[in-house]
Amino acid sequence: MHLILDNYATHKHPKVKAWLARHPRVHIHFVPTSSSWLNRVERFFRDLSEDVISPGSFGSVPELVESIGKYLSERNLHPKPYVRRAEGKAILEKIARAQEALARQQSLNKPISETLH
Repeated sequence: MHLILDNYATHKHPKVKAWLARHPRVHIHFVPTSSSWLNRVERFFRDLSEDVISPGSFGSVPELVESIGKYLSERNLHPKPYVRRAEGKAILEKIARAQEALARQQSLNKPISETLH
């Protein structure tokens, strides 16, 4: 199983690492910091869940698959893009803050011998 996760620190917790070590068939992949495209993917799955899965009642997996297929077919007849609401300047500022935080974190993780040079 492949899991796509954000870069939140809980995935690096010792208990999570230990669980993953006991489950070698589970592979985790981290999305890049500030990856706004993932927000659109998450929003699509939220829409699918709210429009089809949550209000539905399915007697079998094939019924669920059929309902999802019908939803996608109807949705594709009149596609609408997900519109980004953030201004470009705000996104660039967020990226700069993330890069600064990453640089600070990396400097904190350096061995003492490296910081003395």
